[in-house]
Amino acid sequence: MVSKDLPFTKEDILKIMEKYPTPFHIYDEKAIRENARRMKSAFKDVPGFKEFFAVKALPNPFILKILKEEGFGADCSSLPELILAEKAGMTGDDIMFSSNDTPAEEFVKAKELGGFINLDDISHIPYLEKYAGLPEIVCFRYNPGPLKEGNAIIGKPEEAKYGFTREQMFEGYRILRDKGVKRFGMHTMVASNELNPDYFVETARILFELIVEISKELGIHFEFVNLGGGIGIPYRPEQEPVSLEAVAKGVKEAYDATITANGLAPLKVYLECGRVITGPYGYLISQVRHLKSTYKDYVGLDSCMANLMRPGMYGAYHHITVLGKEKKAPTHKYDVTGSLCENNDKFAIDRMLPEIEIGDILAIHDTGAHGHAMGFNYNGKLRSAELLLREDRSVVQIRRAETIEDYFATLDFEQLKSFR
Repeated sequence: MVSKDLPFTKEDILKIMEKYPTPFHIYDEKAIRENARRMKSAFKDVPGFKEFFAVKALPNPFILKILKEEGFGADCSSLPELILAEKAGMTGDDIMFSSNDTPAEEFVKAKELGGFINLDDISHIPYLEKYAGLPEIVCFRYNPGPLKEGNAIIGKPEEAKYGFTREQMFEGYRILRDKGVKRFGMHTMVASNELNPDYFVETARILFELIVEISKELGIHFEFVNLGGGIGIPYRPEQEPVSLEAVAKGVKEAYDATITANGLAPLKVYLECGRVITGPYGYLISQVRHLKSTYKDYVGLDSCMANLMRPGMYGAYHHITVLGKEKKAPTHKYDVTGSLCENNDKFAIDRMLPEIEIGDILAIHDTGAHGHAMGFNYNGKLRSAELLLREDRSVVQIRRAETIEDYFATLDFEQLKSFR
């Protein structure tokens, strides 16, 4: 059972709203820092451990700078994400670049920054060589296919568009070896929001065993293995968080039994988690605009799935707290909705909550990853601001809300005047 407490009160939010109108996402810096330190402590005995935060989860340079200060790197998947990491002070070994269907300029930028380049397909070897040149160290993304089960979000590995087959891994590293590359890494990513710690230990075992086989057959040495991310968070109060200590213990035992036992140490072990780092420490704050009673009772908010699309896209659960009514009984059943012209624009369906009134403020929990980042402008909706609750309890705006001028910025109205 997870406590769904808040790091702020209704009075705190009302004061913030005097300057920053709802809706907005707000992130808890103190909790993010403490969580980052908790992960580092859990993996302290795992050789060469480093976490590369998945930028796609919360692409904001203020957050990246906080995590850099805590010793994390950045896992990037596009040119803008590489630039965000660079602006946050991350270069070189602080960057892991993992992408697919990659344009040449992104490989060029990743190499320019000195980051680790993780290739998604064997055909990308000559492509990278042609447009950017082979870097000093190269990594491949492994797709284990039927050897490993996926999960509901990411699907079956053999049906995923990502990664090399087992046979291609051997062939790819052979090609690199013969081209003179002497430093190698290996990566996989086969789950998302997984709550079973054994899943990640099994992933590590599969990669360790493959490293042993390839190392012996090709006579090459691996410097690092990236176990990917996918560690989930307890969105529902009745769920339990993943024990990072249990994952680390299992990874270390698999490492000793496979890597150390075969004389392949040292091998650095990396992760690229996003959700488990910041997810629980973000909140979408929204105000009740309308109440509607037809065949069901509806709570209409001033936000919509443009601000948080996970419930509409995945049917995902996000806990909701009605500020100032935390101790009142959940006696009413509501669908909590936004104003998008889509019937799946719902933050909650048949959710039991205290009786709600127009003007009530709702805190939607666990939006610190894949929340604001997945926003969009369909229906002309504008994305909200992002705020940071600092450790000293002050609040800073780390991304302003979009304006109508932003929405129209890429349209040429001058040309429209003469358009026939």
